[in-house]
Amino acid sequence: MASSKKFAKSGSRQGLVLWLGIALLVLLIDQFTKVLVLGAFQLGDSTPVTSFFNLVRVHNHGAAFSFLAGAGGWQRWFFTGIGVVAALFMLWMLRSHAGQTLFCLAISLILGGAVGNVIDRLLHGYVVDFLDFFWGRWHFPAFNVADSAITLGAGLLILDEILRVRRGR
Repeated sequence: MASSKKFAKSGSRQGLVLWLGIALLVLLIDQFTKVLVLGAFQLGDSTPVTSFFNLVRVHNHGAAFSFLAGAGGWQRWFFTGIGVVAALFMLWMLRSHAGQTLFCLAISLILGGAVGNVIDRLLHGYVVDFLDFFWGRWHFPAFNVADSAITLGAGLLILDEILRVRRGR
């Protein structure tokens, strides 16, 4: 019995390494693309790529959809603190549920994205956004790789819960 407990702990540790590796990959891609944008664009620059997509350089001092962007500066530390607390909670979740593949993939994507945006807030005081999609006069707010990973992770969490509920029937 002791060996099965040891195996479960070892498997969890290996699973945790995988999930942290995915989060790190998201973080590295996010930060690399932001460095490219910061080096190639001035604030407000825009380069058309397709009829519905531009590369831009935007600084988001708020949260999603520029929430609280004009709040006077305190929001930088508020959102940084929320990001750090959320990252610690996600690390605990990954450690506790390392064998749940879809759940941990979702958490890993969210973790990598959250840490990427926290790094931006600490280094720059804002989050660098650069992906700009539009249709006619409608513009979706600019976003980045971290935001994409967070959104994909959230969608996977919803899917995981739907599947979990269906299995419980």
